[in-house]
Amino acid sequence: MASVTASHFVSHVHSGATSVESKSNLAQICPRNQIVTHNGLRSMNTVDMLQLRTNAKVTAKQSKSKVNKFDADRPSGTIICGKGMNLVFVAAEVGPWSKTGGLGDVLGGLPPAMAANGHRVMSVSPRYDQYKDAWDTGVLVEIEVGGRIETVRFFHCYKRGVDRVFVDHPMFLEKIWGKTRSKIYGPNAGIDYKDNQLRFSLLCQAALMAPRVLNLTSSKYFSGPYGEDVIFIANDWHTALLPCYLKTIYQSRGIYMNAKVAFCIHNIAYQGRFSFSDISLLGLPDNYKSSFDFIDGYEKPVKGRKINWMKAGILESHRVLTVSPYYAKELISGVEKGVELDNIIRKCGITGITNGMDTQEWNPSTDKYIDVHYDITTGTGKKRLEQQIEQLEVLYPDKARGVAKFNVPLAHMIIAGADYMLIPSRFEPCGLIQLHAMRYGTIPICASTGGLVDTVKEGFTGFQMGDFNVECAKVDPADVLKIVVAVGRALAVYGTFAFREMIKNCMSQDLSWKGPAKNWELMLLSLGAANSEPGVEGEEIAPLSKENIATP
Repeated sequence: MASVTASHFVSHVHSGATSVESKSNLAQICPRNQIVTHNGLRSMNTVDMLQLRTNAKVTAKQSKSKVNKFDADRPSGTIICGKGMNLVFVAAEVGPWSKTGGLGDVLGGLPPAMAANGHRVMSVSPRYDQYKDAWDTGVLVEIEVGGRIETVRFFHCYKRGVDRVFVDHPMFLEKIWGKTRSKIYGPNAGIDYKDNQLRFSLLCQAALMAPRVLNLTSSKYFSGPYGEDVIFIANDWHTALLPCYLKTIYQSRGIYMNAKVAFCIHNIAYQGRFSFSDISLLGLPDNYKSSFDFIDGYEKPVKGRKINWMKAGILESHRVLTVSPYYAKELISGVEKGVELDNIIRKCGITGITNGMDTQEWNPSTDKYIDVHYDITTGTGKKRLEQQIEQLEVLYPDKARGVAKFNVPLAHMIIAGADYMLIPSRFEPCGLIQLHAMRYGTIPICASTGGLVDTVKEGFTGFQMGDFNVECAKVDPADVLKIVVAVGRALAVYGTFAFREMIKNCMSQDLSWKGPAKNWELMLLSLGAANSEPGVEGEEIAPLSKENIATP
């Protein structure tokens, strides 16, 4: 067994295969009572550690020569179909394995859409739980984080044309196991883990190693490692170190010279601000301090000078994107909407591509969570809505007048207006759901922000409430009034011919990732990564993955 060390780039690739004779010899010299440390789906005991140490020196030279030979012969893996790019999406969440919101949804739906267009696609995210469909590759790497060498193991599954790679380390698995929905970033809402910088530094470095060391052959269209001619798509502040490590650890040594990084902002409010003294934890040269240097008036984590991961990600990446054209305009409109990074974003430029949705997962004709299946042609959806309303009118005769979907910046806006409305939903307890509602023929009422402006058209597919004062410490009465007025407009339409037409308009839209994926393709091709070619338009090459749950 061998490892790959990020700091020194000794490419010791361990394939997971060990001879019977070798195992027998190790068993003879291993003590009977082994110390077991948790390291993924199976335990990593002293046999593993001894094997790791004893074989590393023997295989280092052989493995390095094999990797170098591969790099020379097949820098981007074998592309059987002769088209496409090598794309690596990196994020702290990937649905359905891990998801707290929109980020997980995007990482669940966009990569399969890119694979359907003929590109070779990988996603890299932490292994927060013992996912029953992701298996140990047997490949271990050693990564320097915070002055310590950490051993990381890669897990993998192939779903819907995408190589799903999971980074296995106790900083992820031991903290989150069995609590994925609410514990990814901290023990409680609003409280971060103290070692988040180390956790996500580890993720960034592991993601940069995965395309070179993983020999993936699940697809009939591609085989072998992805190689170095890849485009990394980093998402939100958790992956903002990726372009920095690409330049300092790899490109400074002549590796990944043709690789590019696109950085996508999903939520500007979370930027990864930490004490300026913490910059030493990141293992970057001093000349990167200016990219992280940030001063604000807030007291968390300390008042005054800080480091800002997202600022560095914006400055060091080759292209900056966000989730819709309107949100892109908001981010450069001023300090409030850009959350103090507006000037940096204006300097670098930003491209907005409206998000799609996973129409395989969100499909009223097959959804296992609803009792009656329907589509735009059956009319059952309308009947179901009427049945829901009748039930509500029995329970809440003074309040139930229609079924509405809300998406507003702050939950307290809904609470403040609760005396005026009732919002039922099977998706989320408080009715705060995403645009999937339109797919189900439910009329959306939304705040006029971000992608909601680009997708919800006033009076045609829903109702806009206008901008909200989301920075206020207390509920703004003007915002509550906006909610009440918008709901009033919706109730006035309910039951009319116009209402039925709006339902048809909602359900007839193409809300899939197909269109956004083509826009992503054009943008990524413009980066000019080596061997990048347009894909071939097609449908997904594999069915919807089953729901992922932890093994017992």
